[in-house]
Amino acid sequence: MKPVVKYSLLSVSIVFVLGFVAFTMWYFTVNREDKVCHELEISISDSEKSKLINQQEIALILEQTGLNPIGKSLQRIKSESIEDILQENEMIKSVECYKSPSGLVKINVEQRSPKFRVVGLGSYYVDADRKVMPVSPDFAAYVPVVSGRVTVTFAVGPLFDFVTFLEENPFWNAQIEQIYVRDDKKIELVPRVGDAIVLLGTLDNFQTKLEKLRKLYLYGFNEFGWNRYKKIDLQYKDQVVCTKVGADPEPLKMVAKEVNDSIIPSKL
Repeated sequence: MKPVVKYSLLSVSIVFVLGFVAFTMWYFTVNREDKVCHELEISISDSEKSKLINQQEIALILEQTGLNPIGKSLQRIKSESIEDILQENEMIKSVECYKSPSGLVKINVEQRSPKFRVVGLGSYYVDADRKVMPVSPDFAAYVPVVSGRVTVTFAVGPLFDFVTFLEENPFWNAQIEQIYVRDDKKIELVPRVGDAIVLLGTLDNFQTKLEKLRKLYLYGFNEFGWNRYKKIDLQYKDQVVCTKVGADPEPLKMVAKEVNDSIIPSKL
């Protein structure tokens, strides 16, 4: 092949490639940006588990702030602005917004994850990141409830650790229905089974205290019934003090797998 022909073909190829690149850039940046958004799709993660915000509320926020993308050209739609305004909502953890060349605007919303609810000095949730979040007026999360004199500092600190322990332990997750913080900051537990209130005391060494209660449940109440006592006190070292219905408190002694009424303190 002659050099002149060779260089001519090379020049034509280069011009073709550059023209194709230029056309592609124009097509996907100018032409496509002139397309109009015809559909808004909003997805909310874990919406079946807890409904703290819904698609209608998100669409209303966009409408009220002038960020509703429907009917606008893709060029005018600012994904970052949509993400920023939705991120301000206290029910939302993260937002991702993107546009497709077909005219679809997609918004992916991740809700915050409530761990437990506080009802007492205030009414709020504590989420999985140890942050306080408000209660939704329209939806409720099915999480443990802590009532009584609960400060925010206590809620996001020791109480968070205690609730996490109960949640991650299958036995206690099934046993404890409610947690109550008294004015003296001692903890009372309301079990799902039986009528007795469990006085845990402070959260110091709570795992040791709960282990005594677990043994009492497994080896004691199964023998002489769950409704015999109205109060179970775990505050004392090496013993559980129970109050019978209509009687004075008395310690319980454990021997092997049997628990008997006794006035003699004994290790569990």
